[in-house]
Amino acid sequence: MLTLSVMPISLAVVRLNASSSIPHWATEGEDFFSITKTADELSVVCSEDKIPSDVKVEKGWRCLKVEGPLDFGLTGILSSLAEPLAKAKISIFAISTFDTDYILIKKENLQKALEILGAFCKIQ
Repeated sequence: MLTLSVMPISLAVVRLNASSSIPHWATEGEDFFSITKTADELSVVCSEDKIPSDVKVEKGWRCLKVEGPLDFGLTGILSSLAEPLAKAKISIFAISTFDTDYILIKKENLQKALEILGAFCKIQ
């Protein structure tokens, strides 16, 4: 049985140009941020109160942490969480790290997502 914890912060997902440098506001004093750079873009997930008004942003995300660490040999963790949420028309933004997975869910869908996932996960 997976254990999920609801992180206390409100997050936002930001899209910057691929040529952009990592902005200082993305990493300032936070316990959680994620930065991904590809040939097409620089994506930042960070606290929504840090983001300047002149960037492309999707605010209003809450984060569920899959308590880990999770072994790399495990399969289907994300799909076991994403599938029942997709059936309920709840979209997610997933982030994986070395130790675990994080599922971002829009604030307005958090309670329903917790009800759905609580049927087979322990919620902290």
